[in-house]
Amino acid sequence: MTTLVFVLLPGVHLLDLAGPAQAFFTARDFGHPYDLRYVSGVEPGEPEANRGPGPDTGVVASAQGLPLVAGTDWPDLGPDDLVVVPGWRIGGVRTAWPHLSASLRTRLADHHAAGGTVASVCAGADALGQAGLLDGRRCTTHHAVQDELAARYPRAHVVRDVLFTTDGGVVTSAGIASGIDLSLHLLAMRHGPALAARVAREMVVYARRNGTEPQASAMLRHRSHVDDTVHRVQNHIDTHFDRALPLTDLAAHAGVAERTLTRLFTRAAGVTPLRYQQLLRLERAEHLIGHGATVESAAHAVGFQGARMLRRLRSSRAG
Repeated sequence: MTTLVFVLLPGVHLLDLAGPAQAFFTARDFGHPYDLRYVSGVEPGEPEANRGPGPDTGVVASAQGLPLVAGTDWPDLGPDDLVVVPGWRIGGVRTAWPHLSASLRTRLADHHAAGGTVASVCAGADALGQAGLLDGRRCTTHHAVQDELAARYPRAHVVRDVLFTTDGGVVTSAGIASGIDLSLHLLAMRHGPALAARVAREMVVYARRNGTEPQASAMLRHRSHVDDTVHRVQNHIDTHFDRALPLTDLAAHAGVAERTLTRLFTRAAGVTPLRYQQLLRLERAEHLIGHGATVESAAHAVGFQGARMLRRLRSSRAG
């Protein structure tokens, strides 16, 4: 069970919170258990912390006026757990920055230092900055507050016009709906792009990725369509991409003729089934090579008979 803590600060944006929460909640339906926790980012003694209905809860007012009940006690976290800070809007002012308590700043910094991932949505990047996690790192936030974030943290490298950034266990997103993109990215990195694609489809959202991000997944780049037949075949290829998958077998799996499958697949995904499988193999092989595997071992791991085809594909992509 992986624990996912959402830190709720006064004026929290509902979609900044609800989008990622729904993505990880949906991942549970596909066999990846996440324990979603909601913790107030306000210390009990501070004026903003209105006491909730119980001794271990507090009420945090959202920007949209809906009060949210959050816990005040933090769970024990390990390196595999996640902490997410959604953005906020205080008193109708987007650029109002709350002052985080020393204990909250320490919790964020300590979780990251222990190997955990800390993420933010929209203005939540400021909380990471107050914890010292943006210094020397790439980060982003909503376009309306990028200048302010850069001014507040001159040692950070604020990247503009991207949906999200990842840098050394610190993940930031542009805000609002892009929190869903951030969540799909985290799910893809932890459990594989196939899960992220399934979650995106279940949520009826495009499995989008910013073209400037090197983490963009082939599975997700070719999933922005609504053809059920092609989705079923892609699910099959995603799961068995390291095996031989003749077109006859794929067509039988989809219940259509081979020519029909090729036409539908190319129209919806923009590539043929074979090319799609090659892209998945290449992407996985690059990941393995980046983590120390030889070209030969990576080629065999993704289903190639030898390294020749992998070298050819890598050379073609580089060209």
